[in-house]
Amino acid sequence: MGCGCGGSGTVVLVLSIWGLLLISLSSASRLGVSRQKLELNRHLNRFNKPPVKTIQSPDGDIIDCVHISKQPAFDHPFLKDHKIQMRPNFHPEGLFDETKLSEKPKEGSNAPNTVTQLWHANGKCPKDTIPIRRTKEEDVLRASSVKRYGRKKHRSIPKPRSADPDIINQSGHQHAIAYVEGDKYYGAKATINVWEPKIQQPNEFSLSQLWVLGGSFGQDLNSIEAGWQVSPDLYGDNNTRLFTYWTSDAYQATGCYNLLCSGFIQVNDNIAMGASISPISEYSNSQYDISITIWKDPKEGHWWMQFGNELVLGYWPSFLFSYLADSASMIEWGGEVVNSEPNGQHTSTQMGSGQFPEQGFGKASYFKNIQVVDSSNILKTPKGLGTYTEQSNCYDVQTGSNDNWGHYFYYGGPGKNPNCP
Repeated sequence: MGCGCGGSGTVVLVLSIWGLLLISLSSASRLGVSRQKLELNRHLNRFNKPPVKTIQSPDGDIIDCVHISKQPAFDHPFLKDHKIQMRPNFHPEGLFDETKLSEKPKEGSNAPNTVTQLWHANGKCPKDTIPIRRTKEEDVLRASSVKRYGRKKHRSIPKPRSADPDIINQSGHQHAIAYVEGDKYYGAKATINVWEPKIQQPNEFSLSQLWVLGGSFGQDLNSIEAGWQVSPDLYGDNNTRLFTYWTSDAYQATGCYNLLCSGFIQVNDNIAMGASISPISEYSNSQYDISITIWKDPKEGHWWMQFGNELVLGYWPSFLFSYLADSASMIEWGGEVVNSEPNGQHTSTQMGSGQFPEQGFGKASYFKNIQVVDSSNILKTPKGLGTYTEQSNCYDVQTGSNDNWGHYFYYGGPGKNPNCP
C-alpha cells in the first residue's frame, strides 16, 4: 500500500529546521567566542603599553621598555595629574650601614653572590623608560577569569595567634613566618635567600616575602608585599621571579601582582617586576640572596621599595590605602605555599629550599638582617619576634640572632612526607 503523506518533504523540512538550528547555534557560539576575544584583547591592551624598545629574554619573556609616564599606574583616575616622584625624600636611617655587616654566617661556607635578572643578558632599557614583562594571551587564559588575572585569592595572609583551622583548610594556604605586632611600623627590611622550590600542581605556588600589614584580618586588610615566587599559574613556568603585591580590601577588588593594575609607580629602568631572578641557590653549593626594603616616606607618605643596596624601584601612593595611609600594625617575613590537595592530603610543593630549618646554611632557606622602620624613620631590630606555622611537620621556622646576620630565621620544608601525610 502506498502512502500519500509526502514523507520525503517532511524529512527535507526537518533537515532544514535542524540545519537552521545548527547555524544559529554556531553563530551564537562564534559570537560568544568573539566577545571573549574582544574582552581578552581589551585586557591585553590595558596590561601591555606601547614600548619604546623590546627585549627578548633568554627564558622566553618579552620585556617592553615603556615610557615612564605611560606605565599602568597612570590608568588610575586619581593619578591622572600625578607628578612622578623620581626619588624618596628620605631613606630609613641605617639602611646603608648594613653593607659593613659580614655576608658570611657563623656556619662558614659560601658568601652569597650577586643576583640579576635573566633579560639583562640581551639588553637594557633606555633612560626615561621602565621595563615591563609583557602579558601574553596564554597568561590571561590560565586565570580563573580574565578579571581575576594577576590577583591573589582571598584569605592568603597568615593570621598568627588567632588562626582558625577551618579558615586554613578552606584557603589551602600554608605559611612558615616570623612576625611582629603591637606597635606602629613604618617599613621593613630583609635579605632573602633565593631558591627554586618544586611545585606539585600548576595551580599551586611557593613564595618567600615580607608583608607590611594594616587593619584587621577582615574585609579591610591593607597589605604591601614583596619577595620572590614560583607560580606556574601566573607566569607559565617554574622560574623564580621577583614580585610585588598590594591590596587595600583583603584581596577582594583592589590590588594585583607587579604592574598588572594601576597603583605601584615604578621609577627604575633596570628591574622588571615579575621577571626571572638568576642565579639560584643550590643545595650544599653557592648561595644567592636578594635584599628588599619597604618604607614610608615621612614627607610625602608614599610607601617606597628598594631592591639591594641602591636600586630604588618605585612607590605605592599613600591614597591607595586606608590604614597604611598612616602606618602598619604588623610586619611578617617568611614563606607561603598553596596546598590544593583534597580530603586532608598534603601537597609535595616545597617551601624555601624544600628542607627543614634545622638543616642550616647551604641547605635550608633563610631570611637575615630582618628589621623594622620606627616612627623616627630609623631601621631597628624587631622586638618581640614571634613565629607561626599551621603544620610544623610540613613546613617549619626557627629564629636566631648573631653579630653577622642580626635577627634571622631558617624556614621551609618539603610539604608531604611521612610526618605530613
